[in-house]
Amino acid sequence: MAFPMKQLTFLLVAALAVVRPIMAGDPDILTDFVVPTDTPPNSPPIDGSFFTFTGLRSLITDPFPPAFKVFKASMEQFPALNGQSVSYAVLMYPAGSVNPVHTHPRSAELLFLVQGLLEVGFVDTKNKLFTQTLQTGDLFVFPKGLVHFQYNADAKNPAVAISAFGSANAGTVSLPNTLFNSTIDDNALALSFKTDVATIQKLKAGLKG
Repeated sequence: MAFPMKQLTFLLVAALAVVRPIMAGDPDILTDFVVPTDTPPNSPPIDGSFFTFTGLRSLITDPFPPAFKVFKASMEQFPALNGQSVSYAVLMYPAGSVNPVHTHPRSAELLFLVQGLLEVGFVDTKNKLFTQTLQTGDLFVFPKGLVHFQYNADAKNPAVAISAFGSANAGTVSLPNTLFNSTIDDNALALSFKTDVATIQKLKAGLKG
């Protein structure tokens, strides 16, 4: 069991706490919901199953992951979210793990910590860093599009958080992966970071290792 009933209750409460305040960020639709365009013409009528996502059941049945892991319920995993301007993620942080610096270009993120402690922060467009140490039960908002991170500094205990987004597809841009695991020219990166090509190549090798 990944979660006893106490933690499961936290998750259910968190779902209500963090999803409802999120403001819509996606374009309005002109129908009640959006049926996927690739639905075969002779398919059975839409029923409750279409609006049900079972992809988080593994949180209850599987052991805690050995490395940081995100379980997403966005439009890609849950097509019924298309047009509903909301999505959801459960983030699991083993002791000492980090959710690397990243951005969400299409939505703010409202994070609810349901277990453990987390060091969180974001950098604004004036290059000012805002940080906080969250305790179980705390909420923290990461403004739309800004670089941010979460770090479980506890060397012994895991942490679990739930994040809600005001978009069915908030998007995630991981800065380490985007910069050092792409085809950006090594010389351009070296000049940008005021270092040499050898250092850039070491960073790239570390991400691929």
